[in-house]
Amino acid sequence: MFEDFTAADRWTRRPVHCVYQALIVAIATRHADAVDVKFLVDGRTVWIALPHPAWVEYKKRTGKLITDSLAIEIAGHYLKTALEAGEGLGRDMYSLTVEETLAHLEAVVTAMQTPVPA
Repeated sequence: MFEDFTAADRWTRRPVHCVYQALIVAIATRHADAVDVKFLVDGRTVWIALPHPAWVEYKKRTGKLITDSLAIEIAGHYLKTALEAGEGLGRDMYSLTVEETLAHLEAVVTAMQTPVPA
């Protein structure tokens, strides 16, 4: 759903093409307790940082794991939401809280479970 998508920028109404590029454990790159998900947004690099404690909290609440592919979906959902809300083109990195991460995870899971109309 969110590895390659288009969102409408709130302010310009123009389509913005977003492509997932990489998932990196941020401890190795910037000594942060997060997973960084890299997207190209109209060719410009944008990082979405998802905090590691969200993995622990989700496992505690549900007994399920956040997989790499689910982390990409969470970050992509956040990015699309930010772009459409007018918050997405000004920065190179966005850091989510645990609760924001879990809210976007819930939205992704709900969307995945919703049947597509025929």
